[in-house]
Amino acid sequence: MTVQKQVGAAALACALVWQLVAGATVSAAGTKLTLSSQETITSGAVMKNYVWATTRGSKDVSVNANVIEVDLTNPNVKIDAMAGTKNQFTKNQSVLGMVKDTGAVAGINGDFYNTQAEGVPEGAQITNGQVMSTPAKISGLYSFAITKTNQPIIDIFDFQGTVTAKDGTAFELGGVNKTFYWDDNGVPLIANGLFLYTSAWAMTQRAVDGTNVPTEALIQNDIVKEIQVDTNVKMAAPADGYILRGSGLAKDFIVKHLKVGDKVTTKYDMIPHDASKTYDWRNFKMLIGGSTLLVDEAKPSYFTRNINDFNGYSPLSRTAVGYSKDQKKAYMITVDRNGDSAGMTLPELQQFMIDAGVWRGMVLDGGGSTQMVSRPLGDVDPKLVNKPQNGNQRAVANGLGVYSTAPKGELKGLILKGQSLLFMNESSTYQFKAYDDYYNPISTDGIVPQWSTSVANGSFKDNVYTPTMPGKTQVIAKSGKGSASMDVEVVGRDQIVSMAFRNGSFSVIEGGDFKLPITVTTRSGATRELPASSATWELSGIKGTITNGVLHVDSAAGSQAAQVIARYDGYSTMVTLPIGQEKVWYDLDHYAVMTTGDKYPAEVISSVNIPQFNGNKNLEITYDFTKGLGTKAAYARLNNGNGAPIEGEPQFITAKVFGDGSFNWVRAEVIDGNGKLNYVSFTENMNWTGWRKVTADVSNLTMPISLKSIYVANPANGQDERAGKGKINIDDISFIYDGQLPALPKNTMKLLVGKKQATLNTKAMTLEQAPTIVKDNTLVPLRFVTEGLGGTVKWDDKERKVTVVRGDKLIDLWIDQADLLINGERVTAEVAPAIMSNVTMVPLRLISEKLGFKVGWDPQNYGISIE
Repeated sequence: MTVQKQVGAAALACALVWQLVAGATVSAAGTKLTLSSQETITSGAVMKNYVWATTRGSKDVSVNANVIEVDLTNPNVKIDAMAGTKNQFTKNQSVLGMVKDTGAVAGINGDFYNTQAEGVPEGAQITNGQVMSTPAKISGLYSFAITKTNQPIIDIFDFQGTVTAKDGTAFELGGVNKTFYWDDNGVPLIANGLFLYTSAWAMTQRAVDGTNVPTEALIQNDIVKEIQVDTNVKMAAPADGYILRGSGLAKDFIVKHLKVGDKVTTKYDMIPHDASKTYDWRNFKMLIGGSTLLVDEAKPSYFTRNINDFNGYSPLSRTAVGYSKDQKKAYMITVDRNGDSAGMTLPELQQFMIDAGVWRGMVLDGGGSTQMVSRPLGDVDPKLVNKPQNGNQRAVANGLGVYSTAPKGELKGLILKGQSLLFMNESSTYQFKAYDDYYNPISTDGIVPQWSTSVANGSFKDNVYTPTMPGKTQVIAKSGKGSASMDVEVVGRDQIVSMAFRNGSFSVIEGGDFKLPITVTTRSGATRELPASSATWELSGIKGTITNGVLHVDSAAGSQAAQVIARYDGYSTMVTLPIGQEKVWYDLDHYAVMTTGDKYPAEVISSVNIPQFNGNKNLEITYDFTKGLGTKAAYARLNNGNGAPIEGEPQFITAKVFGDGSFNWVRAEVIDGNGKLNYVSFTENMNWTGWRKVTADVSNLTMPISLKSIYVANPANGQDERAGKGKINIDDISFIYDGQLPALPKNTMKLLVGKKQATLNTKAMTLEQAPTIVKDNTLVPLRFVTEGLGGTVKWDDKERKVTVVRGDKLIDLWIDQADLLINGERVTAEVAPAIMSNVTMVPLRLISEKLGFKVGWDPQNYGISIE
């Protein structure tokens, strides 16, 4: 690098820094590009989803990248520039909004813009052949254009323009639809500049910078219609005219040389910065501005702008555009920084673009502005494709849209949507979308497909499939030339690797309802909730019912725990739930606190009384809600309305309520440990008469809590469906605390390999079959060990299956099969259970550890101790 001697020290330092930045062409080593999926958007446009992997420093990173590939030779598709709302500047909106507004099928965000100004693009824009804005007078800004012959162009364009008054005086035009900005030397071009604004500029104010007061002239059909000195024309430009805005010297031109009624001549041009280029913007179908060149001849370009100005060396979300060497394909690109996707630096983006096929390309606005939208095949509505950097879809100045120009075609294909994982005898509805010869959506009205499956393991009725046998199949729909299929796995016992209750541990109480969702995971890694109707249920320790996966406890008397077993196709899982401990807190015979009446609003009539039923005192709340407006309530305030403190950390509050069939609500006001007032409902539909036990959940509140009131409410919405007058009685307000699972018996047994003699605690016993070593695994008699240590054993002769339950553990095992089910988890033993001398023998170590036994081994005497 040669530097002239007359360059000063400061200038020399700046020049060196610029050369280092501009010349940086870092190529990421060891990159890997994987095409994860692709889908046709419309005829001539394809969505490709990539994962790009590289090493950043010493860390391996991957980035999600999306490319819309457009065939520029296809007459059924086009690319055009979009702007704001309804193609107007200053009305910024998301790319999704612009795509929907303009009828595009896909799109990305476009040019850089000043977020502190009116929100118009920094560079030029041509939409549908019409100029919407012209290039900024800033060096190194590239634009992407497509000519009338569909030739893609990425180049720098300069602006030239003049406005000539009737008296022949001319003034240089600074640009069309530009906001305030500064040139490369930091000079504010709006200060002495003359700028032109068309109807594409939606605001009635133009280039407001807070410093330079505008003088404006309205020109219509080339005639001056209005001049406003030191203020703005109070309208947007009409479709058949424009507004000239001037400050400083430009103001003087307007004031001295333009007069209402005079003719004005305005001319401007956008010419290639490279004088050897001959293309004419008047032949452009579209054009959109950007910033630095990134790729030239499939190689990283030097940066034509200082990319530190937009964090070019930091990994961010990015947007770019480019085209192929044969000029037949255009590439619209976004990369994400969100979640596991690590974003890209501009040098990394250069390499990705080259990997993706770009011959020449440039950067568009990135970071929080990066958005890509596409219409899924068969859908009518476009959807956001990428994950925005800040989580939201930012309103931006403009974008690039992809448009279908195809005529309406005939049905070409169908796309199916529905469950890919089913359980036997589970009926599932399959829906379909349709697209035509040009891959555009068509209405499904009147299309009645023929439904079938590749394997005869179920039946169809219309579009509802009910499988009856497990296995993999394809659901197929056909209509005319259109057809589609999707893989469906029908789950059977052999395909399951785990089946588990997923609601965690909690206590159950009498009268309570508890959801018991079950998740099934298959060998293929698919996971789904098991429909409650597909399971068979078994209860132990309580009396109750399970309806639609909800356990209702009728009685838990004398029990410390409830065991719920669910089975599907012979595959079992179990959850053991402690019975909650109930403490009566308020019954007016033995326990009570100060109770007073209250009401809301003032027009409500209510009272609190203490009558007796069969010698038992209870709390009575009478109410008259026939007057007043809005939500109405009648309260029983506790402890003078200050709240009565509740000990410990209860999970539920219960009460016996004598209902009046009014359909009103019964609720409680509870003050939590943070002093916040919470409303919990016993019922939001008091549809019964007589006594009923009701429950409200307080487990999610911060402890300790205080009970402020019990009350009857008639919410404003739906008051005409509830009784306006009535009374309820309340008794035995109780709190339910977490229960404890019963302790297992602490028995000890001793056995000897090859010997039938054994002891249980201190009692000598004789086994029918001695412990045996098979393939270095010690097998022991299952029933003796399990029942001796507090478990139960059940035998299923048809399946040759043994079910073992001990405490909160359930094991299913099959004779001569190495796979066992332990609380719904499939486990493979080294040695399968076997029958010896009519006794079921099982691997000691596996079974004992899974059932919570402790096993000791005496290698000298081949002795076994289990406790």
